[in-house]
Amino acid sequence: MPLQLTREDFMTPEQVRRLKGVLRLAAQEALKSGKKGPVRDWAILHVALDAGLRVSEITALRVGDLILDPGHAAIIVRRGKGGKKRGVDIGQALRDHLAEFLDWKRAAGEPTHPEALLFLSPRGGALTRQAIYHMFKRYAKLAGLPDRFTIHSCRHTYASMLYKASRYNLRLVQKQLGHASIRTTQVYADVLSADALEAVNGLPQ
Repeated sequence: MPLQLTREDFMTPEQVRRLKGVLRLAAQEALKSGKKGPVRDWAILHVALDAGLRVSEITALRVGDLILDPGHAAIIVRRGKGGKKRGVDIGQALRDHLAEFLDWKRAAGEPTHPEALLFLSPRGGALTRQAIYHMFKRYAKLAGLPDRFTIHSCRHTYASMLYKASRYNLRLVQKQLGHASIRTTQVYADVLSADALEAVNGLPQ
C-alpha cells in the first residue's frame, strides 16, 4: 500500500525542540540518580529524530554500526527494509551524543564490543518495538504533544526537515531513509510542496 501522509503526520520544529528538551532533562536527572532508562531513551529518540531510522532498525543496532569519526559520522543499517544495507549520515549533535552514550555504557558496565546491542532492555536483551512505542508516547505527553503523534512521526518529521534543509533534494532523502523507490519519497515532496503554500497564500483576500 502506498505511503499516505498529510501535514498532521509531521511535528513542527517547536514541537521537536520541546520533545528534545524533555528528553534531555530526563536524561540529566537520571545521570544524577543513577537511573539507566532515561539516558537510553534520550539516545534512542535522538536517533529517531535526527537519523530517521525505523523502529525495527533502532532495536537491531549494534555498537559496531556507529561510525563516529571526526568529520565523518554515520549509522550503518545492516538490515533495513527488504534486508538492504545502507549508511545514514548524521550531524555533529547526534554524533557527539552517541559518543557520550558509549562512554556512559562503558561506565555503567554494559558491553560495548562491536557485536553488542546498542540499546538494551532492563533485562539486558533487545528492546521490543512495543516498548519503544510506549516510551515515545510517555515523553510526548510530557512535552505536551498531540496524541496523534507516534514513534513513526519521528521518521516522517526527520524526512520533512531534511527535505527542506537540503533545498528539496529528493534523492538525498531517499538515500537517508532507505526507500527502494523514489516514488515513496515523492510523497514527502507532494505534502510539503512549497508551490502549494505559495498558491494558497496568494489567493484573493
